[in-house]
Amino acid sequence: MTNIVQNHLTRLKTDYKMMSIVNKGDACMANIFRKKRVADLLKETTPLRRTLHTLDLTFLGIGAIIGTGIFVLTGKGALTAGPALSVSFLIAAVCCGFAGLCYAEFASMAPVAGSAYTYSYVAFGEIIAFIIGWDLILEYALGAATVSVGWSGYFVNLLDNIDIHIPTVLTAAAGTTPGVTTLFNLPAFLVVLLITWIISIGINQTKRVNDTMVFIKLAVIILFIVCTIWFIKPHHWTPFSPYGLYSFNHGTTAGIIPAASIVFFSFIGFDSVASSAEETVNPSKTLPRGILLSLLISTILYIIMTLIMTGVVKYTVFSKYLNAPILAVLHATGQTWLSIIVSLGAILGMTTVILVQLYGQSRICYSMSRDGLFPKFFGEVSSRYKTPFKGTWFFGIITALAGGFINLNILSELVNIGTLTAFILVSAGVLWMRKTNPGIHRGFKAPGVPFTPLIAIAFCLVLIAGLNWETWVRFVIWFAIGLLLYFFYAKKHSKLNI
Repeated sequence: MTNIVQNHLTRLKTDYKMMSIVNKGDACMANIFRKKRVADLLKETTPLRRTLHTLDLTFLGIGAIIGTGIFVLTGKGALTAGPALSVSFLIAAVCCGFAGLCYAEFASMAPVAGSAYTYSYVAFGEIIAFIIGWDLILEYALGAATVSVGWSGYFVNLLDNIDIHIPTVLTAAAGTTPGVTTLFNLPAFLVVLLITWIISIGINQTKRVNDTMVFIKLAVIILFIVCTIWFIKPHHWTPFSPYGLYSFNHGTTAGIIPAASIVFFSFIGFDSVASSAEETVNPSKTLPRGILLSLLISTILYIIMTLIMTGVVKYTVFSKYLNAPILAVLHATGQTWLSIIVSLGAILGMTTVILVQLYGQSRICYSMSRDGLFPKFFGEVSSRYKTPFKGTWFFGIITALAGGFINLNILSELVNIGTLTAFILVSAGVLWMRKTNPGIHRGFKAPGVPFTPLIAIAFCLVLIAGLNWETWVRFVIWFAIGLLLYFFYAKKHSKLNI
């Protein structure tokens, strides 16, 4: 009888321990998926200065979008898709357009800094928000560093034209160009530091610099279009799509879809407009307008430019002008006088891209720090400049060093996969919030839900499929590092940790 009672007590203890383990596991799962409430977000006050209007946001978006796409990626894109590069740009734009509608709805619903990070916190919970924030930091840092290298190429070329020469060893990272000895990309390093300083000293200074450079950049692009459109030879558009939608060409992928995956990089940055919510006047209305207007204007210019460029010269010619494809067009038309003006436009164009990406990165880090997921250092706002001064400089210096020392050719596609992942989460978040929180006020509603976010997700998945497997491996490694940081630091220090 005693043995029976003891056995029964032992089973009860075992069952109790198992239930405790299960309950702890459930509590842990609930803990990592804890969410922020929109109502609480709207109650928070911000130490940042609200000065941005619709025109400023539109210029911020154009500043982020138009730059590398026109002045650098059109060469590689044309070799991948032929004259059908314009269709590749359209596909990438449609993907961004549907995602942009979802961003616009979230921005009107939760007009606070943080972009996709904040939206994921509201919709899916803390661990998803941290991973996407970690992902966006990679996107903006690598994006800005990659563009700074392209900026350096145009800047060095412009100086050469006026007989000012920078030593070759200081024009690129080691191993960038086979057969050429290089050690450090000094121009790329310095331009990132300069832009970091501009961002750190205030949003008004950032706004003025960006607006001025975007205006000049648009003037240069329009001048290029007016001067070259008369030299189009329609037979250069035949065959229009030499590689079809997707094919293999000399061991590499080619066609409209792979080219769309490449030029998608051109549109990266419009999402950073959403990061400016706490520095925007009436953000629930002005943010959606700024996001959508910048996408529309940029897409029209991209398509016109690619049709002109592949119409003036045969697309195969761009193999000799990969770093500066526009110069191929100017050489073919005999308008070399335009080259200095175009180089200046390219430099300004890429400067605004770097500026907006570094700006977006600083605001993501600020939001994560304010939530306790990053150290307090990154969220401290300067009483003088009303900016997250220390965090801006920390990541600015890291980005500058990346542009100076690292060969970024193998890493640039990481930016694409990171952004596409963010787009998928924001689009899925709109679906989820419509279902779970239908009563929340939305200053802008994405039309065609549920189809709009589903189409955005489908386009993103198609573009991800166009990326190579090495990109996936690097992304998984970065993802794993983010998880370690979350469980060893962020989860314990979160402001939601009760």
